Amino acid sequence: MADTPERKVKKKVITVLKDMKMYYAMPAGTGFGNSGVPDILCCFGGRFIAIECKAGKGKTTKLQDSNLEAIRNAGGIAMVVNEDNVGRFLIDILEQMKD
Repeated sequence: MADTPERKVKKKVITVLKDMKMYYAMPAGTGFGNSGVPDILCCFGGRFIAIECKAGKGKTTKLQDSNLEAIRNAGGIAMVVNEDNVGRFLIDILEQMKD
């Protein structure tokens, strides 16, 4: 299977999560699950973190935006990671955990 630009972003995110010993899961999109769930769900320091991975000029859908907002409203951390911010997304998570 070829490495798409989005898959490369996911691999970089997962490498950081593993290095930090964070629990993470990647929910499979099936007809039995919820649509629009972020690509990676994790827990670190007792905080729920959701990460939607995009590549290039990839935009989140309205449904993805709705899910990310619901997670924030519930007290979780929700973010979109792409090639531009993949190098600092962990810093963004740690900064948000201070709040």
